Amino acid sequence: MSEESEETPPPRKSRRGKSGSAGRSAARLAAVQALYQADMTGLAGGIITNEFVRHRLGHEIDGDAYGPADETLFRFVVEGTLSREQELDTLIRETLTPEWKVARLETVLRAILRAATFELAGNIEVPARVVMSEYVDIAHAFFAGKETGLVNGVLDRLAHRLRAAELA
Repeated sequence: MSEESEETPPPRKSRRGKSGSAGRSAARLAAVQALYQADMTGLAGGIITNEFVRHRLGHEIDGDAYGPADETLFRFVVEGTLSREQELDTLIRETLTPEWKVARLETVLRAILRAATFELAGNIEVPARVVMSEYVDIAHAFFAGKETGLVNGVLDRLAHRLRAAELA
């Protein structure tokens, strides 16, 4: 694992999810970045979401363009994920192999899994397959290796557990 900084990492490349509008995809990407920042700095979710809304969403920072995002979805995902973090970590832990702990996951990967798990558990208006696709696309934006397969596998198991009827 590489040494991580407190700055929110830019994605490796820009990818828009196939499912949903660019604004919802941008909101999910920004939510993962905000969750990363919260994890690294310990700042309150409200401080981070307000900073993102004022200075990042729809802006360019150091050559990285942040697309216009659905602010309501962004706040919903960040605040909901942070408020249910322990519950989400339990769900993720139960899906991982026994030797893997949520705390052992790389910080961006942990943020992706937490946000996606929150949406699978708490945003039933969005189909499970859409949630899974969006967050696998986000994983592709940050990782080129096996991490995307891990995200896909964990989310598939969680979706079948949390939304079995929908996926039957």
